[in-house]
Parts: sequence; structure tokens; C-alpha cells
Amino acid sequence: MSIFSRLTDIVQSNLNALLDRAEEPEKLIRLIIQEMEDTLVEVRSSTVKIIAEKKEIERRVADLHRERDEWDRKAELALTRDREDLAKGCLLAKSKIAEEADTLTEQLIHVEAALSKANDDIGRLQAKLTDAKNREKALTARAQTAANRVKLRSSLHDERITDALSRFEQVERNLDEMEGRVESYDLGRSKSLVEEMAELEATHKVEGELAALKARIAARRSS
Repeated sequence: MSIFSRLTDIVQSNLNALLDRAEEPEKLIRLIIQEMEDTLVEVRSSTVKIIAEKKEIERRVADLHRERDEWDRKAELALTRDREDLAKGCLLAKSKIAEEADTLTEQLIHVEAALSKANDDIGRLQAKLTDAKNREKALTARAQTAANRVKLRSSLHDERITDALSRFEQVERNLDEMEGRVESYDLGRSKSLVEEMAELEATHKVEGELAALKARIAARRSS
């Protein structure tokens, strides 16, 4: 498993908690950096063990090669002394040693591949960590802006706004009721002499203008 996948598993719960609350972006960024630093320490510690294992295997393979060469020398010596039986025994021992050396060599290949992968991952994580530290202020500012936008959007659904709108609507209803009372006082009330004369004069004026308009129209038609 890549150390980046491991890092994701380590910080996921904490990050989700902070992101859900959309709070404290500084702590969010700092948490990511801290987790990356802790992961680097842990992976480097594991890498030390892999390196130690690699060195141990290499020493064992070197020892086996020397032992294999020694059995080969002994087999040759036995033949020079006309001891073919001993030579066969030495060659058999040499074969077993060679098989063990081959097995360890295969193991060494896998260990070296794991070490190379860990080295690549550490390099990538170190680069990301350096970048995160260099851009910590910018990332914090972006996170703060995002958090503020979330809060602003949330405030649009604030119950206080709903309450304020409800109170305003109630004020409008009260005003409507007050105006209705004023209008109700005029219902059924007889008009005063001044009001009746004003209406009569207005009606006479309109009728006069209407008669004049009719006369102009009739004159144009007859011409």
C-alpha cells in the first residue's frame, strides 16, 4: 500500500470532522501537515528496518557464495586424491548451498523493490510536505474564505431571518387593519354641503368639457 493511501486513512476521520463544521481552517491545514510529518517519521523508521534486512540478506548470500566455492574446492581436492565418492558428496553440499543462495537472492530482489517503492513514496511525500509548508498561509486563506462562504450561505437559512420576515408581515397586517378601521368610519356617513357642492361643480365641469368635445367632433364631420 502506498504511504499516501495510508496517510488518507490516518487523517480521514479528523479531516471530515473539521470539514463538516467548516471551522478553524488553520487547524485543518496544520493537521494535514502534522500528519504528513508523522507519517514520514513512521515510514522512514520502517525503511530503516527494510535496509537492515537487505544488508543481512546480502551478507548471508555472500557467505553462502563463499561456502559454495569452498565445497567446489573440496570436490576438486577429493578428485585429485582419487576420492570420487567424497567429490560427489562435496558437489551435493555445493548444490544445496547454491539453492539456498538463489532463494535468498530472489528474496533480496523483492526487498530491494519494496525499498525503492518506499524511497519514491518518501520523496513524493516530502515534496508535498515542503510545498504545503511553503503554501500554508495561502492554503489557510483559501480555507478561511471557503469557511466564510459556507457560513454566509448557511446564514441565508437562519431562523432569525424567517422570524424577522414574519414580524414584518405582521406589521403589514396590522397597518392593513388600521387603514380598514379608518375606511370603516366613512361607511354610511352622509356627505356635507361642501362635499356635495364640490362634486356638483366637478360634474358640471366634466359635462361642459364633454359637450365641447362633442361639438368639435360634429363640426369636423360636417365640414
